[in-house]
Amino acid sequence: QVQLVESGGGLVQPGGSLRLSCAASGSIFRINGMGWYRQAPGKQRELVATILTGGTTDYADSVKGRFTISRDNRKNTVYLQMNSLKPEDTAIYYCKAELMRYYWDPEGSYWGQGTQVTVSS
Repeated sequence: QVQLVESGGGLVQPGGSLRLSCAASGSIFRINGMGWYRQAPGKQRELVATILTGGTTDYADSVKGRFTISRDNRKNTVYLQMNSLKPEDTAIYYCKAELMRYYWDPEGSYWGQGTQVTVSS
């Protein structure tokens, strides 16, 4: 089995910062892409940022210049540094990994349970 566990969410004032972490564990042969998504109340889940094994990154326009995604391949962990937070960043943030459990396994998508980020004064 594979588990993705997020941490680092919380309440922060506008303009503040938070750092999210997501660690993947279990039967993992190789992790390809990792990313962060978010879902605000009443809205669809949306992509925030992604990062490939080689370090190539992609960001939603709404977070460019404020958020930074990174990963530690040795620890199977992905991070999201969030700066200059705005109230509209309030959402549940989910981690996603595209991985193979065994060398013969097709790549599959795995999600974490989510962590709440609230930006409010």
